[in-house]
Amino acid sequence: MKSSIRAILCATALGGFCGTAAADPVADFYRGKSLSMVISSSAGGGYDALSRSIARHIAKHIPGQPSVVPRNMPGAGGIVANKFLYTSAPRDGTVMGGLQNNAPLEPLFGTKEADYDPTKMNWLGTPSIEVGLLFVWHTSPFKTLEDVKIREMTAGASGVNSGPAFYSRLMNEVLGTKIKVIPGYPGQNEAYLAIERGEIDTYGLTMWSSLTSVKKQWLTDNKVRVLLQYGPEKEPDLKDTPFADDLLKNEEDKILFRAAYGPLTLGRPFVLPQDVPADRVAAVRKAFMEMIKDPEFRAEAEKQGLLIDSPRSGEQLQAEINRLYSTPPHVIERLRRIYHAR
Repeated sequence: MKSSIRAILCATALGGFCGTAAADPVADFYRGKSLSMVISSSAGGGYDALSRSIARHIAKHIPGQPSVVPRNMPGAGGIVANKFLYTSAPRDGTVMGGLQNNAPLEPLFGTKEADYDPTKMNWLGTPSIEVGLLFVWHTSPFKTLEDVKIREMTAGASGVNSGPAFYSRLMNEVLGTKIKVIPGYPGQNEAYLAIERGEIDTYGLTMWSSLTSVKKQWLTDNKVRVLLQYGPEKEPDLKDTPFADDLLKNEEDKILFRAAYGPLTLGRPFVLPQDVPADRVAAVRKAFMEMIKDPEFRAEAEKQGLLIDSPRSGEQLQAEINRLYSTPPHVIERLRRIYHAR
């Protein structure tokens, strides 16, 4: 009799689901599906290595455990992939992207081709922030940053308005260096080969995480000399290398430089398109941060030299992007002048 009364009460109060697991609409959606991971760079680089590693490990943390299939979509320094995610990708949570960190800020820098609004997209997080480097081959005549202020240094870049070209001009503007941009290198791998051959002195934008993952042997064998580091934080392993923020005396230059290295603050950003249902965004964001703590993922990252030591959540990235897009207009104007210089 008591059992019958309890059953009636359960059925009445809980719609008949007493004693059974509540349905999970996110798991129901993802179960049996294939989720695409759009990678904004070509195969073989640091972005590609990290994105493929995440594709292998994030699925087990997403409710329903969908398969995750990497798909390279290089072009225009990440703009092609970011534009695809914003305009063409399904907005149901079945497509995510691993973007080069300049791509979310190209509209801020006034790039006409970047006709998308990153503040509307759903940022998932980054395994680490980035530290930018100015480095040369060990046989280079450039021994210190002061040498780059005296004689001309050549820096490879994909195009005149690419990230590597921009940072080269930025250093000329605020630090007084003499860096000449040499466009025409499709990516960092091609530029790195040119550095080894002595064709160019440096690559305009190299991140510490790229060297540790793609060219770790260079560091082990002391094949490169790092002249400068810049970004939101100093790299602990480069304690004897000058930090750009410490060298800037003019307050206006400091504001400019900190806005300019906004991409480095975004690290290696991962994102879902806008308008994805909120519960799926929340679930994938949670899965991303759980994956960062996953021992198997961390072991693979360490083996490959991938830096995952300073993660930021999707909410943190969203706030940082909103902050950057609130940069004072006069700073944005100066940024755009440097970025689009010929």
